[in-house]
Amino acid sequence: MTKYGYARVSTASQSTKEQIQQLLENGVEKKNIFSEKFTGTKRDRPKFNQLLAGLKSGDEIVVTKLDRFARNTREALDIIEPLLDDNVTIKVLNLGTIENTSMGRMVTRTLLSVAEMERDMIVERTQEGKMFAKKNNPNFKEGRPKATITPKKRHAYELLISGKSYKEVESITGYSRSTLFRIKKKIEESEATMEGTATVKYSR
Repeated sequence: MTKYGYARVSTASQSTKEQIQQLLENGVEKKNIFSEKFTGTKRDRPKFNQLLAGLKSGDEIVVTKLDRFARNTREALDIIEPLLDDNVTIKVLNLGTIENTSMGRMVTRTLLSVAEMERDMIVERTQEGKMFAKKNNPNFKEGRPKATITPKKRHAYELLISGKSYKEVESITGYSRSTLFRIKKKIEESEATMEGTATVKYSR
C-alpha cells in the first residue's frame, strides 16, 4: 500500500505550500506528492492524471479538501466511484476517509444527492437565462450541442452505467481511465442540458 498526496491551487498567484505541509504531516512522503496549478479554464490536470494512472489496489490518496480533488461534487463522484471499485481509499483531511465499505458508500450516496441538486440548479439557471434572452434579445439564437459523442464513446458510457468497473471498461474499449472520466462527464452534462430544454418546452 502506498500513500499518495495531491495538492492543487486555482490561480497562478496561489501556492500549494500549505497543502503540501498538511500532506507531509499526515504521513505522505514528499516523493509521493503530486501538485499543480489549475484554473476553471484549464481542463487538463496532467499531474492528477499521472497520479490516477499509477494507482494500485490498496493505495490511498490524501487531499486537504474535497474541492482540491474536483471542481464540483459530480466531478468528484466520477473520480471517487471507480477508485473505490479498484479498492483505492480517499482520505479528505477536513471530511474523513472514503473507502469501499458501507460507510464509505453512504458518503458517496450523500455526495450523489448533492451533485443531483447542483445539476438541477445549473439546468434551471441555464433555462432561465435562455428564456430571458429569447424574450429580450431578438437576435438570440440557441446553439445546438456539439455532436462529438461517437458511438464508441457512447458504448463506453453504457458499459459504465451498466455496472462494469472502470478497469473492465478500460480493457474492453482501450480508453484510459482519465478519458473515461471525461466521456462520462460530457455525456451526463449533455443529457442534463437536453433534459432541461425538454422540460421548459413541455411546460409551455
